[in-house]
Amino acid sequence: MSEAELIKNVKLAINPKFQDWVLFKNGTYIIFDNADTIKSVKDEAINQMKEFGPVFTGGPAGDFGTIHLNKTEGWIVSGHGYGMYTYVSPSEIENKNPNDIEIGVFGRNKRDLDGKKPEIIYINSTRK
Repeated sequence: MSEAELIKNVKLAINPKFQDWVLFKNGTYIIFDNADTIKSVKDEAINQMKEFGPVFTGGPAGDFGTIHLNKTEGWIVSGHGYGMYTYVSPSEIENKNPNDIEIGVFGRNKRDLDGKKPEIIYINSTRK
C-alpha cells in the first residue's frame, strides 16, 4: 500500500471530530485531544511512540483490541497508549477471512515497528 493510500484510509478511519493526529510509516497514528497545549505535536508524537509503541512480552503493550471499520476497508487495532491506533488493510493479511486475533497481532507488530523506528509520514493539524 502506498503512503497516499494509507493516509486516505486512516483519514476515513478516524472520527472527524478528531482533527489533530500524526501518522507513522507502518500505519500507527496518535490522536491528540489537546494539540493547542502541546509545543510540538511532532516531538510529542515521537516521544509517545517511543514510550508506548514497542511491544514487550507480558506487558500492557501486548494487549490490543480490534475495531472493524465502516467508512473504509480494514481494521483499527487499539492498544497501550491513549489515542494510539494502528490501521490494518485487508491487503496486508494473507488470510482472506482473518479473525480479530490475527488482525490484532498483525497490527500490534506494525505498532512495534513504528515504536522501534518512528518515522512520521503525515501530520493532520488544526494549528496554523
